[in-house]
Amino acid sequence: MLEIKNVSFEVNADGDNKEIIHDISLTVPDSRLTVITGPNGGGKSTLARLIAGIERPDSGSIIFNGTDITQMSVTDRAKMGIGFAFQQPVRFKGIQVMDLIRLAAGGKLSVSDACEYLASVGLCARDYINREVNSSLSGGELKRIEIATVLARGSSLSVFDEPEAGIDLWSFRNLIEVFENMRKRIEGSSILIISHQERILNIADEIIVLKDGRLEYQGTRDEIMPLLTGTDSAVKGCLKTE
Repeated sequence: MLEIKNVSFEVNADGDNKEIIHDISLTVPDSRLTVITGPNGGGKSTLARLIAGIERPDSGSIIFNGTDITQMSVTDRAKMGIGFAFQQPVRFKGIQVMDLIRLAAGGKLSVSDACEYLASVGLCARDYINREVNSSLSGGELKRIEIATVLARGSSLSVFDEPEAGIDLWSFRNLIEVFENMRKRIEGSSILIISHQERILNIADEIIVLKDGRLEYQGTRDEIMPLLTGTDSAVKGCLKTE
């Protein structure tokens, strides 16, 4: 289980300190697909980076499975079982897809196993296994390859920062299917997705809403979706239908 306790984070912009996350406390439950949503600039991606260890909070603590990881590096958090997929996947010139998946899995991985991970994200393995992870791949292809590496890593908490960003509608439909399949095979692991997309929120077990760096709502999908779509919602308009 992931616990965020009284976490705050600010950045220095043009000589002034701007608070991005304000005294947030929340819990990401085990064995659930949780989506964090809210208006632009609400602190969603920043919170994801704090969880992954890319940023460090100015105050508060982050607890993962009973261990304080607030000051741990990205690498140490990954070793503990936290996987992170960037909003814009990194391209690796000179590295083949097989190498990337094998690195994610910890070094030892057969070609057939790597192909299975690619197939699980809707890619024809024989067309991709020896491809270089460079500009020849589209945004949708890169996104799915990155998800395949997260699956290969076997993280107990997988964090996806706006996985729909930069991909076409066909790839987005496939992405929904990938997450639905992941949700079915969670088996003790948790998925945390940062997203505005209503179709992604509709497959969530739990929804967290951030606004202006503060926790606005947290609850089950059935509890929170009516609040997001209601005419008097404090965060109305943050959802995207496509």
